[in-house]
Amino acid sequence: MSVERSELIRKYALKNAVKFDGEATVGPVMGKVMGESEECRKDPAGTKELVEQIVGEVNKLSLDEQTSELKNKMPEYFEEKEEEEIDRLPEIEGEDIVMRMAPYPSGPLHIGNSRMVILNDEYVKRNDGKLVLFYDDTIGSEKKKPLIEAFDLIKEGLEWLGVEWHETYYKSERMEIYYEYGQKIIEMGDAYVCECSAKGLRKNREKGIECEHRSRSVDENLEKWEKMLDGEFDEGEVTVRLKTDMQYPDPAFRDRVLFRVSNQEHPRVGDEYHVWPLLEFSWAIDDHLLGMTHILRGKDLVMEDKMEEYIWDLFGWEKCEFLHYGMLRLRNVRLSKSEFQQQIKEGKLRGWDDPRTWSLQSLKRRGIQPEAIRDFILDFGMSKTDIEVPASKLYAKNREIIDEKANRYFFVKDPVEIELVGDLDIDEAEIPRHPDFSDRGNRKIKVDRKLFISKKDWNENEGKEVRLKNLCNIKLEGHKGYVTDLANKDILKIQWLPDGEKCSVEKPDGSYDEGIVETNIEEVELNDLVQFERYGFVKILENSQWKVSYGHR
Repeated sequence: MSVERSELIRKYALKNAVKFDGEATVGPVMGKVMGESEECRKDPAGTKELVEQIVGEVNKLSLDEQTSELKNKMPEYFEEKEEEEIDRLPEIEGEDIVMRMAPYPSGPLHIGNSRMVILNDEYVKRNDGKLVLFYDDTIGSEKKKPLIEAFDLIKEGLEWLGVEWHETYYKSERMEIYYEYGQKIIEMGDAYVCECSAKGLRKNREKGIECEHRSRSVDENLEKWEKMLDGEFDEGEVTVRLKTDMQYPDPAFRDRVLFRVSNQEHPRVGDEYHVWPLLEFSWAIDDHLLGMTHILRGKDLVMEDKMEEYIWDLFGWEKCEFLHYGMLRLRNVRLSKSEFQQQIKEGKLRGWDDPRTWSLQSLKRRGIQPEAIRDFILDFGMSKTDIEVPASKLYAKNREIIDEKANRYFFVKDPVEIELVGDLDIDEAEIPRHPDFSDRGNRKIKVDRKLFISKKDWNENEGKEVRLKNLCNIKLEGHKGYVTDLANKDILKIQWLPDGEKCSVEKPDGSYDEGIVETNIEEVELNDLVQFERYGFVKILENSQWKVSYGHR
């Protein structure tokens, strides 16, 4: 055992003990060190033994002794504790809080979207307010299209996360409202129909030059507007633009587009509409009409804030309060619904529950718990700092929740047969279903002279002594395992089986591990979460051919 591993375990044992009045618990400490240390993950059995030993030592200390040692080893814990005492979700002011979550239905919600919906849900629940689910289903770009199945997939994901909402709206059902207020702005002389090309519009914006169409009369603009609604213009020919200051410091805010023409078919309303509002205009109208009090969005969307406020000022409407948070990314995880949509169409992904999409459906399939996602998101609160974290942070949260529930079983990946040689007077091994819960009883595995171990263990340990977990120690030479003794030594512990059920494990990258699982697996139910020892937590997907989904280590 390395000194670094022991020190890491002791720090987390002390932290857990101080947090819970002097009594550390093995499970949470195990979850923390496994989430943080590659060395621990490589030897889960050895790590577990060391955690049990160190937790026992720490629990013999008084709370004062634990606190004193923790201050020396981990002073940052006490700084973190002070920060934790300040609510990570700042208080919001006002009565009758109304907020909205606005997913774009180009696919199901994924891990990145969960921050938006969970934060809205938390704020509303804390303030006994009202939460609106508002499908942002305007026509987007050619690559980013609404999908009819996405509406139900989004609801399914929200329900799984435990998000509660009170009303549901669709932008595609409110088009006449947007037309009404679009026309009003034209009649007020604050918007105009522009026939500049996208390239010309961009050039004028950059130079702060008003285009020739800006000076049209209200009547001329209304005439063009009616022709837009009647479908007399093709895509790209005209837009409706808001009159803002063409000398505004940010060129992007100069004469922003409010409406554009699109002839794409919509999955809910077909080809009924050819003129579609841009998001900030539709939100300015809806947030007022539906009485939103607080709008929560990423800090990169401040332009949308300015646009909404500008339009509210034009109509003399009361303003909502904006709340912002920074970007939260998972390291080495790319999230693109448009790419996934295309890959599903091409057959490169099985569907939206393919683990590579990181959709809520895929996380559910892998056995990630909704409480783990919520805890993971709330740890970052409303921080405006852009954060990138490893997926292991989410897995550590999940491990804390499922470790106690998940019974243990042996899985041998890519099995290789070996023959046991030497004295071994054992016909059957008895192994706890869970090392921390003796009341769950033991599982029994038959012992034969012919056994299977994983090809990896066989390849990497030629000529070495290893321990067949819960059985005996052997020295591997060729396809033989020479029994040395029964003592539980501090050596590599590997899984073994005399035979087993064929088992296929779907991994997060979409590939599969094939192997055998002990026959005791027949006692588990469909969708149960179990741990394959020295492999990881898995969810049972099929219990006839034994197909399972890998969750994490």
